[in-house]
Amino acid sequence: MKKLVILGGGESGVGAAILGKKKHWDVFLSDKGKVATKYAEVLNQHTIRWEENKHTESEILSADCIIKSPGIPDTVEIIKKAKEKHIEIISEIEFAYRYTKGEIIAITGSNGKTTTTSLTYHILKESGLNVGVAGNIGKSFAQMVAEDDKEYYVLEISSFQLDGITSFKPHIAILLNITPDHLDRYDYKMENYIASKFRITENQTEEDYFIYDADDPVIEQWLEKNPIKAKKLSFSLEKEIKQGSYNHKNTIIITINNHIVEMNTEEIAIKGKHNVKNSMASSVASHLLKVRKEKIRESLKGFIGEPHRLEFVKTVEGITYINDSKATNVNSVFFALDTMKTPVVWIVGGVDKGNDYSPLLPYVHEKVKAIVCLGIDNNAILQSFGNIIPNIVETKSMEEAVKYARRFATVGDTVLLAPACASFDLFENYQDRGNTFRKEVEKL
Repeated sequence: MKKLVILGGGESGVGAAILGKKKHWDVFLSDKGKVATKYAEVLNQHTIRWEENKHTESEILSADCIIKSPGIPDTVEIIKKAKEKHIEIISEIEFAYRYTKGEIIAITGSNGKTTTTSLTYHILKESGLNVGVAGNIGKSFAQMVAEDDKEYYVLEISSFQLDGITSFKPHIAILLNITPDHLDRYDYKMENYIASKFRITENQTEEDYFIYDADDPVIEQWLEKNPIKAKKLSFSLEKEIKQGSYNHKNTIIITINNHIVEMNTEEIAIKGKHNVKNSMASSVASHLLKVRKEKIRESLKGFIGEPHRLEFVKTVEGITYINDSKATNVNSVFFALDTMKTPVVWIVGGVDKGNDYSPLLPYVHEKVKAIVCLGIDNNAILQSFGNIIPNIVETKSMEEAVKYARRFATVGDTVLLAPACASFDLFENYQDRGNTFRKEVEKL
């Protein structure tokens, strides 16, 4: 019996363990930290061996295959040793792909992944397809394959997950955009990050499809130098597209072969230019899967956006509170500020991933009246905006941040939580940060 070792006892790791057990691997799961009670119970139910608060080298380095959590960098000592021993190291999505019969729609990009994944899933489910949603959203892909393999999967995929693939091949790959993000994991080299994102196309053939943003110069430049095999379709707000989707006088036009679908952008339930693009990408993918145009239109009208993504929380004493906790990089905040129509008190900060804040300067100048820093280290924010925003304070808790924001705001203003940073300094994750913001706003 071959031995499978899983590093990381979160959603994806436990899902991979369940699938490995079902496929007759000798499974061992190891987590350097504590395994959450709910996951420990699942592992015990499936009689899977596991450990926490350590990595036992003799167990790990006797593996035939290692699945590592996307959060574990290659620089970790145990990974280096496994590589020296030429043990195969893959991601959970690669492992699950080897066992599924389903057709894959995979979505990556620096921003908009969760919304586009949820929207695509919504359209396909509404049209009656046997479809699952997984990856960075919902259940583990591997667990779904183990328990109830679907005919179609819509997967939200990060660059870290793509770093661990060898044969993974989506029938439809969507690349929404590429902006600097996670550069700390890519030796601070943008070209490494771009190459990682494009791995979504590396196993595709002429029978597959690649959908991308034609307005993104980074994507366009890469495609000029690196041809891909899949059929290319694109979407754009700025130019006419022959195969794909574009915006003409507030009408989305989707053209695939000779089929044309049109829809007024005002009918799309989720607002903002970036969401028009997300809707275009989802619509093109759905059209390729032969979903009827009436069903696409109906689904776009009825889709409710994601929590923590420009989510309206409450209006208190004439001040609107918006939770965009999922805005963990500069580009996401750019889109958030773009949609703001009233003066903004901006709550920002967390674990800085090597951010360049300069693209935000015009919007900050024009729309932001005060900045509330929320994080352990706010130096980059203070240096970037300290000279142009007179009201700027540092806080170390959400309670304190919301109180300061309330002081700076007046009737008609918007308090916007859009951190531009990861959340791990003060919160478990971006959901915890967003939920804490909601709770503090409810107290006002």
